[in-house]
Amino acid sequence: MRGRVYKSTGSWYGVKAEDGHYYQCRLRGKFRNAKLKVNNPIAVGDWVTLSTEGEEKGSAVITQIEDRENYIIRKSTRKNGFSHILASNLDQAVLLATLSFPRTSLGFIDRFLVSAESFRIPAIIVFNKKDMLKPKQVEFCEELMDMYKAIGYDAHLISVLEDEGLETIHSLLKDKTTLIAGHSGVGKSTLLNAIIPSIEQKTGEVSTFANKGTHTTTFAEMFEMNEQSLVIDTPGIKELGLVEMEPEEIGHYFPEMRQFLGECKFNNCTHTNEPGCVVLDAFEQGEISETRYLSYLSILEDYDSHR
Repeated sequence: MRGRVYKSTGSWYGVKAEDGHYYQCRLRGKFRNAKLKVNNPIAVGDWVTLSTEGEEKGSAVITQIEDRENYIIRKSTRKNGFSHILASNLDQAVLLATLSFPRTSLGFIDRFLVSAESFRIPAIIVFNKKDMLKPKQVEFCEELMDMYKAIGYDAHLISVLEDEGLETIHSLLKDKTTLIAGHSGVGKSTLLNAIIPSIEQKTGEVSTFANKGTHTTTFAEMFEMNEQSLVIDTPGIKELGLVEMEPEEIGHYFPEMRQFLGECKFNNCTHTNEPGCVVLDAFEQGEISETRYLSYLSILEDYDSHR
């Protein structure tokens, strides 16, 4: 049978088969021994082949993993040199961010966008907790959204608690498989409860001491708004270490830099201090925002330090 992975706890997997039945699956041993540099050989969103085993109803073994169309991946926080796939076979990715309580850094937003760009996954930035922002902060958020919109990203400011902007979110998620990611405490579970009330995801308080969220989602899981609209919830991401790209590629994943591809004097230009760099010229003339350029340098520096 063919099925899609809806839930991954690391030791077993919830799979919905094409006949509509759900199976609790384990992985056939050979996958565990395969020399994959990922913590999770199977990710939520994967298409797999499964076969039922023994007399136990509702249990099966995953015998094959289909090639992925795309995925969002990050460095493993537990195992050096390994990566972790957040989700696969996506139509889009939504980054849920907050300007305060907890604060999502612009560097984190840009790393997420780069990760999505590397697999050509359309990304949407949704700022939550508008109800907690002062007028000046709302103004700042609108300026940020204008910056991202100018380079081709969809961006929204919502308040899940006050039911503001939820209709927009509903329409964005319709008929797509969407990953929802972000730091702990930004309101992912609250958002999911609002758009799919039947799932009753646990929600946690944000610590006032550290201004950080508490982890309420402990593993990735996919939920259905309807059969065509699937939403993947993931545990809060503290850090987003990028993988699977070369330093000279990173500029390709910044849309405002990509438009100058091939115009620099040197083919392997890193857009830092090379003569004849068109990207540097564009930055100096204000065509590329300082915020985004600093994010680019930070990602580049991270790669250089790990070489």
